[in-house]
Amino acid sequence: MLLTLAAFAVALGILVVIHELGHYLVARACGVRILRFSVGFGKVLCKRTDRHGTEWALSAIPLGGYVKMLDEREGTVAPEERSRSFNAQPVGKRIAIVAAGPVFNLALAALLYAALNMMGVKEPAPVLGAPPAGSPAAVAGVEAGDRILAVDGSEVKTWSDARWLLLKSLTDKRRAAIEVQAASGERRLRTVDFSGAELGQMEGDLLGREGFALAAPRPVVRGVLPDSAAAQAGLQAGDRIVGAGGKADLSASELIGLIQEHPGQPLRLAIMRGDTRLSVDVLPREERQPDGRVIGRIGAQIGGDVQLITVRHGPLASLWMGVERTADVSWFSLRMLGKMVVGSVSLSNLSGPVTIADYAGQTARMGLEAYIAFLALVSVSLGVLNLLPIPMLDGGHLLYYLVEIIRGSPPPERWMEVGQRAGFGILMVLMAVALFNDFTRLLT
Repeated sequence: MLLTLAAFAVALGILVVIHELGHYLVARACGVRILRFSVGFGKVLCKRTDRHGTEWALSAIPLGGYVKMLDEREGTVAPEERSRSFNAQPVGKRIAIVAAGPVFNLALAALLYAALNMMGVKEPAPVLGAPPAGSPAAVAGVEAGDRILAVDGSEVKTWSDARWLLLKSLTDKRRAAIEVQAASGERRLRTVDFSGAELGQMEGDLLGREGFALAAPRPVVRGVLPDSAAAQAGLQAGDRIVGAGGKADLSASELIGLIQEHPGQPLRLAIMRGDTRLSVDVLPREERQPDGRVIGRIGAQIGGDVQLITVRHGPLASLWMGVERTADVSWFSLRMLGKMVVGSVSLSNLSGPVTIADYAGQTARMGLEAYIAFLALVSVSLGVLNLLPIPMLDGGHLLYYLVEIIRGSPPPERWMEVGQRAGFGILMVLMAVALFNDFTRLLT
């Protein structure tokens, strides 16, 4: 729990500071006086005033932040200071200042994706398991052991690449041309029809329901306990188990289940030790469970041997790929929001702070790479959300400025007041739905 809260607080702090820093830096460049830069809302816990007269504050409620600028609409401004107030700036400068926050979030995402590409990321190879009978993948002829090489002409190196491209085709409910390399080495082209995909509920393994899932990891011995059945049989750490009880190509979970089903009964294992194939007989020892069941144990740690690929790129290529990935994720997010509005995707897919905090904790436990990817994804989401044309968000203000350009003057105060109330209502409804979804996930 502490790690989850800490990971969430760090993520939120970074994203809020970057967002508000965008507003701050562009406002300063436009000559606007900044009165306060606050991380958090509510009561100020600590503050410091710099030589420019800007108050830097840390406030009590850590769910956001703000930059307060000199503005005649919020108080009296001395005549000599009027040129430095926000409302006195030309509409072009106001657009730049307001847009800077979301743009900085999108830029941060691009840099984080670029950093991952330069660091080198280990990801599973795009080798598929057997698709369920009748699934779109099975109908298209996809088989166990097929390795995805390309989707719709785009090269695929890792499962992450394949998953992203397949998800885009799936959510558009269109056909996807998939080039695969079969276990025999033969290259084949498969056309998968996603037109019947059910998008109402997108939680869980959406691609798995369509027949696309990684091949189950093959069992490998990670360690052997002294004086155990595995030690007596001669098993060693590093042995890859390629068969058991006459069954070949077992997954790690299938092997463990088979061992548990044979308490006190000899079980022959086929193993690969380096390049040498061996057969050993192991006698699982009986172990009684709290519910009275007796299962077999051999005293070995069985892990999954997943084929991993290290993907690393140079600085320029990484930066360009980071920009591309940010653009792709942004467009995907907008399309999903549009599908929610028209009802083709359920609002139950909205996530709130509880789910985001949970993901922060999970990725922090997985390692630095996963946490950076999480930060990039949330940064894109924050940037896209703030650009939506909803009053009270940055996009709502940009909408007002667009009206001002078209009319030649700002919208009437009455319009803006009604818009602010409507925007507040929309945001409150969305937050209520997101929180409801969060707690529903926790309870179920």
